Amino acid sequence: MDAFRVIIRGKFDNLDDTGRAELAAKGGDLMFSEEGTFTYDVNATAFTFRCQVPADPDDDEKTAKVRATEALRAHGLPYRDLNYAVTDLRAVRIRRKKR
Repeated sequence: MDAFRVIIRGKFDNLDDTGRAELAAKGGDLMFSEEGTFTYDVNATAFTFRCQVPADPDDDEKTAKVRATEALRAHGLPYRDLNYAVTDLRAVRIRRKKR
């Protein structure tokens, strides 16, 4: 599969009670998806957002960050102080054990 896996770490920016309720409804799943999933600290101040974005042949890390930020923005929660970790799955090689 041609894709990037992106982990965004950041902080919520003045998350109100409505935002906290929306966040709680999203769950704390650890999987990568195109919609993205959140995990967060007990006070809902810091978060980790995981998403998987498709990769076209000419796409690079910058493109992956833009698409991941769009996925984060789609959730409608206020955020700040973002840090990114990008893995290009096209470059990952799987070594299988011979039997």
